[in-house]
Amino acid sequence: MTERLSIDIRRCLTDSGEVRGLTQESLDEWAPRLEAARQAVIGASGTGMMGFTELPFAEPSAFTAFAEQRRGTFDDLLVIGIGGSALGTIALSTALLPGRKDEVGPVDAGRPRLHVLDNIDPDETYGLLERLDPRRTLVNVISKSGTTAESMAGYLVVRERIESALGTEALSERLVFTTDPSEGILGGIGRHLGVPMFALPPGVGGRFSVLSSVGLLPAALCGMDVDGLLAGARDAAAWFDGTSGWENPAVAFAGIQFLEDTVFGRRVSVMMPYSARLRDMADWFRQLWAESLGKETDRQGRRVNVGPLPVKALGATDQHSQLQLYSEGPDDKVVTFLGVAEFDHEVPIPAPGPEAEPLAYLSGHSLAELLWAEQKATAWALAQKGRPSLTITLPRVDAFSVGALIYVLEMATAIAGDLYDVDAFDQPGVELAKRATNALMGRPGYEDLAARID
Repeated sequence: MTERLSIDIRRCLTDSGEVRGLTQESLDEWAPRLEAARQAVIGASGTGMMGFTELPFAEPSAFTAFAEQRRGTFDDLLVIGIGGSALGTIALSTALLPGRKDEVGPVDAGRPRLHVLDNIDPDETYGLLERLDPRRTLVNVISKSGTTAESMAGYLVVRERIESALGTEALSERLVFTTDPSEGILGGIGRHLGVPMFALPPGVGGRFSVLSSVGLLPAALCGMDVDGLLAGARDAAAWFDGTSGWENPAVAFAGIQFLEDTVFGRRVSVMMPYSARLRDMADWFRQLWAESLGKETDRQGRRVNVGPLPVKALGATDQHSQLQLYSEGPDDKVVTFLGVAEFDHEVPIPAPGPEAEPLAYLSGHSLAELLWAEQKATAWALAQKGRPSLTITLPRVDAFSVGALIYVLEMATAIAGDLYDVDAFDQPGVELAKRATNALMGRPGYEDLAARID
């Protein structure tokens, strides 16, 4: 069996009365409640908005076949989406295409370079589109309904560029839609233009969709190991279903985060990868955690205003920008380190010349050893200040481990929703801002709301 990731929660525990922390006794006391949450999630799997639990078992051949048909045809893939339609793909590309994302160099083995347009900043958009040749660019537009203003504005801008350069007949060859093909605006556009379309699975919210067509189509087109991603997620699913209590990684992560928040008031959840390839995984996690758990009301309709604040950091970079605050500022944070047991390249540190003798202690080591030491030292230093941390360690950054990590964090989010007693799958606060944007842009039917906005 392929080696699994591990989770270490020991630095969240204390046997001392001097430090506020969890004890083994408190973990034992909470074990039945955590098991009830795990069983509730298992019981709901595949129903309602829990459709993401079925994604690891779906057949990816439609994506890989489409990618093979287009192989060598395009130099660049432009993904247009926002939030859950973009962050997962960015995280996958950073982890599994190191050095290739958004590059301008040669195309690798016929696989296109990946660009993700996940904002509507006009200068950034203009600069990106100026670099892309519409004749050699495939554009993947992602929107379930086709009503997301940011994504559809990006689509209209890119469509006009393709039409101006190549004519309307070129659209069907240079566009591919990920949407609801039977309903919604984008599906109707796709049918009218004859654009290839891939369905968004029902019961899967955007922030849980990275292992669906949303993430797997760009992954296949750019040469990522789609089968490996799904294999890792399937293994994590089996692990989740077959392991109870604190030995279950999703349960342990959710339980620690919940207790640090509700018992000790540590409402800030920092995710700090010690791998540049995992830096955007923390960005993806921010949306998953914040949008799922930050809620005004609980499942009984009572006003609770709960939700931890997710923050991203990067080791060792942010040791020099944020660690001072984490160590000596307010004791309101729990840090999750994302570590890697084996890097692809260790990079030996050469011996210095006689003029740099004070640096001799570094020689004989490697950059990998230094980064491992930085991570361990940071966790230890935080503990000396009474600040809790837990560590998730991936055996290596590969498709199997990344797929497993994604699934573990998604299931942990579902468990946390049960612990907080909130609906982890809606986002009413986001929808209100969306409606206000539509009103300000003059969308018909929103006139009354437009008049109320200052």
